[in-house]
Amino acid sequence: MPLSAARILLPLLAFAGFVGLSACETAPPVQEMSDARQAIAVAKAAEVGEEAAVELASAETYLESAEKKLGERDFSRARNDAIEAKLRAIRALKLSESGSSTPYR
Repeated sequence: MPLSAARILLPLLAFAGFVGLSACETAPPVQEMSDARQAIAVAKAAEVGEEAAVELASAETYLESAEKKLGERDFSRARNDAIEAKLRAIRALKLSESGSSTPYR
C-alpha cells in the first residue's frame, strides 16, 4: 500500500509545486514598479548631464512600457521592464554623480 500512496502523492506534490511557481508570475510586480519609480525620482532630482539625461529618458520609457504591460496583465514583461527602468535610472544617477558630463537641465 505505501508504494501506491507514493505513486499518487508524488505527482500531486509535483503539480502543487508547479502551481505554486506559476502563481509567482501571475502576481503584479508591485515592488518592482515602486523601485523603478523611486529610482527615477531620485535621478530626476539630481543634477544630470547630457549623457545621464539620455539614460534617464530611457528609464522613463521603460517605466511607461511597464505600466502599459501591467494594464494588459502581462506581469512578467511588466516586471522585466520595471527592473530595466530601475537599472537605467540608477545608471543615470551614477553618471550625474560622476560629473563626467555637462549639466543638461
